[in-house]
Amino acid sequence: MNQTLYSAVNGCIPFVYEALPSRVRFGHGTRSQVGEEAERLGISRALLLYGPPHAEVADELAGRLGPRHAASFDGARMHTPVEVTDEVMTMVAAHGIDGVVAIGGGSTTGLAKAIALRTDLPQIILPTTYAGSEMTPILGQTENGIKTTQRSPKILPESVIYDVDLTMRLPVAISGVSGMNAIAHAIEALYARDANPVINALALESIRALVKALPAIKADPANRAARADALYGAWLAGVCLGSVDMALHHKLCHVLGGAFNLPHAETHALVLPHALAYNAPAVPDVMRRLSAALDVDDVCLALHQLNAAIGAPRGLRAIGMPEAGIERAVELALANPYRNPRPLERDGLRALLRRACDGAEPAAVTSEAPHDGQAS
Repeated sequence: MNQTLYSAVNGCIPFVYEALPSRVRFGHGTRSQVGEEAERLGISRALLLYGPPHAEVADELAGRLGPRHAASFDGARMHTPVEVTDEVMTMVAAHGIDGVVAIGGGSTTGLAKAIALRTDLPQIILPTTYAGSEMTPILGQTENGIKTTQRSPKILPESVIYDVDLTMRLPVAISGVSGMNAIAHAIEALYARDANPVINALALESIRALVKALPAIKADPANRAARADALYGAWLAGVCLGSVDMALHHKLCHVLGGAFNLPHAETHALVLPHALAYNAPAVPDVMRRLSAALDVDDVCLALHQLNAAIGAPRGLRAIGMPEAGIERAVELALANPYRNPRPLERDGLRALLRRACDGAEPAAVTSEAPHDGQAS
């Protein structure tokens, strides 16, 4: 029996769960409530962040904010470069900004968080993908080719408005890899050092919802029920990401994104089956629960096949990973020790990345030395 789960027979194993103080509105058409949320947070001069694909919706939101809308910026970039945040901070000062409203995916959300880290301004986030980062007090930002992560209560958005309608036009390819990114958050939460029964339940619910929804979206992008399931699963995955520590998968993806400017969601999707295969020997109970939740014998292979089913790129090489970059990625991954259920081993990481680059099926990686399944 997994000792992190409550048992009516054996009693309750002690654990700690800290709820994140974020307010969520979920449904269809909920973006109409952005003005109410701004008023509730006391925002009178909002900076509206968006990307070019959402210019039309941004205009709608500006209208709903009315006189509370003070300025707009549409230049958020992947991996939250520090120089972009520096640029936007001049707008914050020039326009007397007292709150941020962001619509878009992880790049726009990341920029809002970077502003909040420096200013502690309130944030209202309207996600258009399944990234889940809107539910976390975590910021990953890039400077000089190195992506670093910070955690602070100031980073956590105060309000998240999930409007399923905003995801209806999300391209199928992005929908799939964005959803796989969310699945990665939930899976790593299951073997986190600070895992607990609440997060375990949310993680498994998230995974089931996303695994069901993503192929349905691929088959019919206009499937409203599948879109709602995917957004629901992404929300829960984001809660998991923000509540407990992440491990090897997220470390590798940050390394790859920062060092080689690989697209965020695609990188997470392609690395996930291989990172889980690496850790699988150290977390047999997690693998059993995943197998039962997904009704499959080989979870890692099932995730690899799900990537194929949703139309994800063939491998990391297809999204720009250079062959020579494998060694650099291994060095960066090993440079700063961090918690992982299985010790980080050079040859194992090299084999993991090579298979991910080639788009090969995930495979068990033989340990270089005996391990006890504890954190490294």
